[in-house]
Amino acid sequence: MVAVMLMGVAAIVLLCIAAYTLATYALPFMLGLAAARFAYHTGSGLIGAGIVGLIAGAVAFGLLVFLFETLRPPILRLIVALVFAIPAAIAGYALIHGIARDAVPSEIWRQIFCVIGGLVVGISALMRLAAPAAGRSPQVAR
Repeated sequence: MVAVMLMGVAAIVLLCIAAYTLATYALPFMLGLAAARFAYHTGSGLIGAGIVGLIAGAVAFGLLVFLFETLRPPILRLIVALVFAIPAAIAGYALIHGIARDAVPSEIWRQIFCVIGGLVVGISALMRLAAPAAGRSPQVAR
């Protein structure tokens, strides 16, 4: 029983690392998936739905990059980062719940692990999105 719990904790840590790496892409992926499902259910077929989903995800990610390049006020950049980090936190919660459901028998501890995992993924996504803004130096007028 202890070995299963330790393996569950190790799997949670590995999935948090994977979620940290992919957290920036959570919202474009979710939007692309939603667009693909909508296209498939309206009769576009599997290939057409895949193309629609790929284009929708690329447009969402392009919008993120465009907004970060054009918005200068820090509060607006923070709002954009939050819009992209909140789905990452939800995805992190669901990811941890999928692992902890089988590994942690107590419902209270399962929810504690899920909330902590979701917070870690959401905060890491927010920090990762905010990092390029902090690393830039303002342009000096010559």
